Amino acid sequence: MGDGKRTDRAFIGSFTSSGGRGIVVAAVDPATGALTEIGVIDSLPDPSYLTVDHTGPGPVLYAVSETAHGSVAAYDIAGPEPRPLGAPVAVRGDSPTHLSVVRGHVLTANYASGSVTVLPLAAGGGPRTAGDVRHYTGSGPDPARQSGPHAHQVLPDPSGRWVLGVDLGADKVWIFSLDAQEGRLVPNGETSLPPGTGPRHLVFHPSGSHAYVLGELDPTVTVCRWDAVAGVLEPVWTAPLFPDGTDEAVSPSAPVVSPDGRHLWAAVRGSDTITVLALDATGEHAEPVASVPCGGRWPRDLVLHPSGTRLYAANERSGDVTWLDLDPATGVPRRAGSLPVPAASSVVFV
Repeated sequence: MGDGKRTDRAFIGSFTSSGGRGIVVAAVDPATGALTEIGVIDSLPDPSYLTVDHTGPGPVLYAVSETAHGSVAAYDIAGPEPRPLGAPVAVRGDSPTHLSVVRGHVLTANYASGSVTVLPLAAGGGPRTAGDVRHYTGSGPDPARQSGPHAHQVLPDPSGRWVLGVDLGADKVWIFSLDAQEGRLVPNGETSLPPGTGPRHLVFHPSGSHAYVLGELDPTVTVCRWDAVAGVLEPVWTAPLFPDGTDEAVSPSAPVVSPDGRHLWAAVRGSDTITVLALDATGEHAEPVASVPCGGRWPRDLVLHPSGTRLYAANERSGDVTWLDLDPATGVPRRAGSLPVPAASSVVFV
């Protein structure tokens, strides 16, 4: 999977049940952002979402297996060849769609079972048996998608004090603290969004003062103030992704904020576009200013390269990852190239 030289790498998740090959590993050209495939990790079914933890002696890649009885796998990626850190560990939840590493634990959002799982990490970084499973409650007005809770994302806040769980089924964001000693989540509160929003993912402003919640069922971004002392999320503004409406059946997927806090991007499946929103100096007001093609079909994930100069869209149905250069003044993306990746679902960088 390489000649041993260190290189910027991307790890790309995919759905093996839809023709994906597992986790595709690619070299990243530092000048152009172009991706070149250098290997595949094919040991895990449906590794749909990935994250990388840098807090240990070397980087560790974590992947959820988005299957009916989900699991988490870990890989040591410090060297040129990824090395499994033990066998995948069951999350005791169904269809995990997202995971985060928080204070020595892996947390997974389990969509089908509407739950969040806490798995402690061993000294080497491998996950151990789940120590806590927190089940959400509630429903929403969409009978097809909101008959019960559907956990879609779980992540720490920028302060590291809190854990937020985004629940598409109940139109809520749940807020917890993590008792790292006991390996369990302690409820702190909840934030309700307008019925039918179907919140999918949220992202924080670089200042940590605001969060932006992307609706999957209603194509909007809800701007929220975030109180990191009390752990309280307060909606203050809603921005439509399509100010003039749309006749297309759309399904927004992934929000991204620029490092300088000036721009917010949202990938939209169905229209297969990326909406560009301008943020004011406070981060409290978002205004859509442009919409451009994502470079493929059904952009399931959208990520910013660590350089902050380009976006990468994992286009599930066209089977590719597209990179788009960003105009530094306007934040408008422009397609620069793509790598074929069947059933692509997520991208992370190392």
